[in-house]
Amino acid sequence: MGQLSFAQRFFFPFALVALTAIPVLHASAQQPNEGYVASSDSVRLFYRVAGRGRDTIIAVHGGPGVDLESIYGDFTPLTEQHVVIFYDQRGAGRSTLPLDTSVLTAAAQITDLDAIRRYFKLERAILVAHSYGPLLAASYAIAHPDHVRAMVLLGPVPPYRGDFWQRFARTMRSRTDSAQAAKAADANRRLASGGSENIRQACRDYWAIALRPRVADPENGVARIHSDLCASDPAGILYGLRTTNGAVMASYGDWDLRPSLHALQVPTLIVHGEEDAIPMDMVAEWTTIPGSRLIRVPHAAHMLYAERPEVVWPEVLRFLDGLPKR
Repeated sequence: MGQLSFAQRFFFPFALVALTAIPVLHASAQQPNEGYVASSDSVRLFYRVAGRGRDTIIAVHGGPGVDLESIYGDFTPLTEQHVVIFYDQRGAGRSTLPLDTSVLTAAAQITDLDAIRRYFKLERAILVAHSYGPLLAASYAIAHPDHVRAMVLLGPVPPYRGDFWQRFARTMRSRTDSAQAAKAADANRRLASGGSENIRQACRDYWAIALRPRVADPENGVARIHSDLCASDPAGILYGLRTTNGAVMASYGDWDLRPSLHALQVPTLIVHGEEDAIPMDMVAEWTTIPGSRLIRVPHAAHMLYAERPEVVWPEVLRFLDGLPKR
């Protein structure tokens, strides 16, 4: 299948310290702590640690090509009871924007996630991921099954490609009128013009349109989203949207994780909005993971944790509370 345009394909969906200083993660951690982790090829990964609680979670944002700001503002219910490590994937946000785009691959992102886990000395990580993030999280779990304690997959892309892109694009087009499409295209053009303020404003104009088909109630749902997709470094915003997104997704090829999911012994919760443009029947294939559970959230689409927080977060927190003690 030919590559879809950025506007058709893109979805999420999610104080510096010295590199030698390992943050201490414990129940008293409250103020966000920021810094960088070096991956194996010297790519620097920006992180932010927030929250308090007995367990530590790694939050995996979507995209690829957006950054931690895409989920940070809406994950407050998680940080109220857990320490949460957010990080910008390579080629996005405040992390390294490589000159060599050949390093923007799924394999490199798996290595990066392991670098985050090891840096924070987590023997077995809990992964909470949104949109594209579940594809990365599950790929990581397949590669490192002994280092994943549990997964929560929020609004996930399917575990296989199939005709996903065609169905997704068809639904997104049906939810966007010609005037909105023209405004999004204009914002996309202005993104390429450069200049920090131009990029940030174009980003805001783009997502003002692009978030509408990603919520069940466009007139009210967008206002419920507290995360700011345009809050990061403008250079990272531009590079992520125009370079990282296409390069990383191309590296997955005709992906199909289902044969490997059968062998995963990782407690997994899947939560998906009934009105998400990502087809529910394809998402249901994640239940190939033994013992996993799929929760269908009514009156919610892709930003389900912001649209229906009173449904999503209690389910997530119950799942996390019920995990076997380490």
